[in-house]
Amino acid sequence: MGLRGSLAGALALLLMAAPVASTMADPVPATAIDRDVAAALRRLGVPGAAVQAIRQGTVIYTKAFGSLDASNGAPVRPDTYFEIGSITKQFTAAAILQLQEAGKLRVDRPLADYLPDAPHAAEVTLRQLLSHTSGLHEYLDGPGIDELATRPIAYPDLIARVATLPLDFPPGSRWSYSNTGYLLLGKVIEAVSGETYRAYLQHHVFDPLGLGEMRTTAEEPYLPNMAVGHHHVDGRLERAGIIGPDWAGPAGFLVMRLRDLAVWDTALRGGKVISPDSYRQMTTPFITSQNGSADYGFGLFVGAVYGQPRIGHTGGSLGFTTADEYFPKQDVRIVALTNLGDDSPEAGEALTNIVFTDLYPALAATAERPAPGEDARVTRAAADAFRDLQTGGDYAHFGVVLGAKLAGGKGAKFATDLAPYGAPTAMTFKGARQSGVERWYDYVLQFGPGVFLPFAVRLGEDGKVAGFSIG
Repeated sequence: MGLRGSLAGALALLLMAAPVASTMADPVPATAIDRDVAAALRRLGVPGAAVQAIRQGTVIYTKAFGSLDASNGAPVRPDTYFEIGSITKQFTAAAILQLQEAGKLRVDRPLADYLPDAPHAAEVTLRQLLSHTSGLHEYLDGPGIDELATRPIAYPDLIARVATLPLDFPPGSRWSYSNTGYLLLGKVIEAVSGETYRAYLQHHVFDPLGLGEMRTTAEEPYLPNMAVGHHHVDGRLERAGIIGPDWAGPAGFLVMRLRDLAVWDTALRGGKVISPDSYRQMTTPFITSQNGSADYGFGLFVGAVYGQPRIGHTGGSLGFTTADEYFPKQDVRIVALTNLGDDSPEAGEALTNIVFTDLYPALAATAERPAPGEDARVTRAAADAFRDLQTGGDYAHFGVVLGAKLAGGKGAKFATDLAPYGAPTAMTFKGARQSGVERWYDYVLQFGPGVFLPFAVRLGEDGKVAGFSIG
């Protein structure tokens, strides 16, 4: 289980329409979006979702799909509450930058300045915590975490899960998603503000923006019109547990509606939460010393999809996956909230991709064209290797060294994570590149509309895959 930034048989979906309005010159293909989102929900086995698109400040599409509780069929509404998971990290990052603007901290100072007793406090900076480049081990790793994370836990016991572990890599050298950094950032906010994390957000974000009382997973069981989280167990859709607010906290405990996120997104980008300079810091990718751009700023992924710049975040928890994505060239924000948890592929991101392709089909079609210079031999080797990763087979299409590592246990996680995607429906060559003495070949694997994975390989002298990357 992880807070991040998500296949069973088809479910019958009850569609609920909300008013759709547009003042834009470009037509809004609402019928196509309705059809394609509903098809994706059936394909991925998602009980329900709420989807919204906002262009140049105007809501151009809002719709609710399916059931907020699969056991009784109660419909999702456009104002249904969902866990937003790791989208919470934007709020934590903005709070840190507010405190920097107030002169109470500096993001380039060591964690030890604010939490001297924290793990590796003298070795990592707040900037590295914000950008997932600290090397701190993930506190949500470990056996039985899905069940453990539903129980109450005190902060000392939570941080003790990683306190004695070495850093996974030298700080700043690499990027690796770590909820631990955001758990600690929440404690920094408390240490320098004198308020609890929850009180700080309420007083400095929710109240000024008119968002009302903050909702978290603690209130979830008692909140009217709250979606119920689900997950798949052995191919069956089941009700999921609720992640404890102590476990999720600053990394992912917020519960919100589409309209709440619309207010937040507009205010954050518009200078009402932090200054324009601070927002630029949030949306500037960290440059690692080993691998270049991390494609991540502070609480926000900063990358591209369909060849278009995209800034945003996904969220995943025990029973929900969500996505809040902004496309600056088009000035379009697309949000999808779903009540299917941490399955693969992530339903929230798949839906935002689908809405974008329906809004801008020509851009999507252009991005899906293959690059020139494809080598059929390399493509065949890459396709065979990916199939080995999905099936957890004998890894015969990998070189001797890498194949032995995968067969020795390293391949198990890939099989678990990749098998639910099913067989790729397309494999598109995107070009070759040189990295030192190594030649890499880049592909995009598609698994039905809206679901794709970047996949890169390099071949050894025997023509088999000697190295690969996913994502």
